[in-house]
Amino acid sequence: RFRKLKERFVEKFGEPPLFYACAPGRVNLIGEHIDYCGYAVLPMAIEQSILAAVSVNDTQSIQLANVNPQYKDFAVSSEELQIDRTNPQWYYYYLCGVRGVKEHLGLAPLAGMKCVVDGTVPPSSGLSSSSALVCCAGLVTLEANNKMLSKVELAEICARCERYIGTEGGGMDQSISFLAEEGTAKLIEFNPLRAVDVKLPDGAVFVIANCCVEMNKAATSHFNIRVVECRLAAKLLAKRRGLDWSCVQRLSEVQAALGASLEEMLTMVQEVLHPEPYSREEVCQTLGVSLEQLRDGVLSANTQHVTHFKLHQRAQHVYSEAARVLRFREVCEAAPDDSIRQLGLLMQQSHTSCRDLYECSCPELDQLVRTCLKAGAVGSRLTGAGWGGCTVSMVPVDKLEAFLQEVRKSYYTSDPRRAALEKHSLFVTKPGGGAALFLEA
Repeated sequence: RFRKLKERFVEKFGEPPLFYACAPGRVNLIGEHIDYCGYAVLPMAIEQSILAAVSVNDTQSIQLANVNPQYKDFAVSSEELQIDRTNPQWYYYYLCGVRGVKEHLGLAPLAGMKCVVDGTVPPSSGLSSSSALVCCAGLVTLEANNKMLSKVELAEICARCERYIGTEGGGMDQSISFLAEEGTAKLIEFNPLRAVDVKLPDGAVFVIANCCVEMNKAATSHFNIRVVECRLAAKLLAKRRGLDWSCVQRLSEVQAALGASLEEMLTMVQEVLHPEPYSREEVCQTLGVSLEQLRDGVLSANTQHVTHFKLHQRAQHVYSEAARVLRFREVCEAAPDDSIRQLGLLMQQSHTSCRDLYECSCPELDQLVRTCLKAGAVGSRLTGAGWGGCTVSMVPVDKLEAFLQEVRKSYYTSDPRRAALEKHSLFVTKPGGGAALFLEA
C-alpha cells in the first residue's frame, strides 16, 4: 500500500513524498451517541485506515489528490482555508484538520503541502472515515510545520475542528484514532480526556458488517437534531431541579451537579420529562425564553427547522447506554465464565435502545442485526451514528466460519447490489493501533 501510494504521488507531483501519515478508522463496541453528552464510550481502532503521502514546500498552497478517482483533486491557499458546511466534500474534512492545528498553534505562514490520500475505511459506513481523515490531516500539518503535540492534545483539537464542517460530535472518533493501541479496546472518558485499556474476552471475535446504506452525518440534520434534543433535555432537567440551566450543555453535567447515580437519573427522566414530543413553544415556555433565544442559543445551523423534540426518549437512551458501557467494562475486567453471553446481551440492549428510543437505526440495519443473531452472534448492534452503515457482532470463535457463510447467504448474495459490495462489507476485526507518522525511506 505504501509502495502504490508512493507511485501515485510521484506520478501526480513528479517528486517523491517526504513522509507518510496514517490514522485508523474505529468500531464502537458499545456507547452510541453519548460522547457528546459527556459519557464514556468503548471503541477500538480497526485495520482500515486513511494513509497520506506528503511533501512540503514554501508555496503556501495545499494541493490534495485522492487515489480513488471518484474524489476530485483540490488546491487552496494555506491562508484561505474556507470550509463549506453545505457541501461536505472529502477535501473539506482534510482542511478541518489543517485549520484546527493552524489555529491552535497560531501558525503563520503555514507550510505548503502536496498530499495524496488513500483510504480503506468504507465511506459513510459508521466506521469514522471522515474523522480518520481529519486526524490524518492534523498529524500531517503538525509534521509539515515541525511542531510537536501530545496525542491527547491532537485528539482534542481534531474533535473540535471537525465541527467546522457542521457536525457537533463528542470526540470519541478522534480520541480512539490517536490513542488506540494494538490488542486492546479502550474506555474513552472525557473532561479530561483519557483512555483506559479494556481487555476483551478470549473465545469470541468481533465481526463488522455493512448494511450497504450510506449515511453521511454532515449531509443531513439527523445527527445534530439528536445533539440538540439531548441539550434541551439537560436544560429542562436542570431547571426542574433548581440548577442554573442556562450554562448546562450536557446530560452528564446534570448528573454531576446533582451527585446522582445513572439509575437515579433514569428515574428523574420518568418523573420530569413527558414521553410526548415537546413543541418549540413548550420548550420556550418551560425555560422562559423567546423563540429567537432558542434558535440563537440552543439550535444549530441545520436544526433551525425542527418544530418538535423527543426529550424523554433521548435522555432515557443516554443514561441507560452510559450504564451499559460501565457494565461492559466491569464484565471484561471480572471475566466471569459467562462473560461472552453477558456482553452479547448488553450489545443487544444497546441496539434496542438505539432503534426504539434514539431512533437512529434503519430497516436494513435492523434486518442485518436479526440476520447476525440468527447466524450465531451472541450480540449484534448498529455502530457509529446509525441511519445506515455498519453493525458490529460478537461471535464465538468456534462459530465464526458458519456465521460468515450464513450472513453472506442471507444478507448479501440474495441482493445483487449488496453482493457486489460484500467483499468490502463483511470482515473480522481485532483491536488495532493508533495514528502514526512514517518518514520516507
